[in-house]
Amino acid sequence: MTAGERAWGAALALTGTRFRLQGRDAATGLDCVGLIVAAYAVAGVRLAAIDDYPLRGFPLVRALELIAASGLQPTDRAVVAGDVALFSLPAGQVHFALIAPGQLVHADALLRRVVAAPAARLPQPKARWRCS
Repeated sequence: MTAGERAWGAALALTGTRFRLQGRDAATGLDCVGLIVAAYAVAGVRLAAIDDYPLRGFPLVRALELIAASGLQPTDRAVVAGDVALFSLPAGQVHFALIAPGQLVHADALLRRVVAAPAARLPQPKARWRCS
């Protein structure tokens, strides 16, 4: 089993976890970045810190720089379980999710928890990464 597959399984296990902006601990809440960091930690991969960002108005180019520094590698290959996707949402919001073919797991700020959903729930990702 790959690290991405293990991270995907960990993300699924985190569904229902409370949402908290800048959250990095499942016991107190996770945001979209915290979900990725936590899921990959369970998979045995320590990602470099991605911190200090607002809920809205974060420049897309800055989000790309942060994820590039995390240790994940960009990919344009077919989606596999555990890929990390970056989405550009309305109101200047960038959002990360773990994805698998046809599915995603993300920290939903509106629902206030980590949820699993069909991939079609969000627009096409702007970029994707995976653990090498």
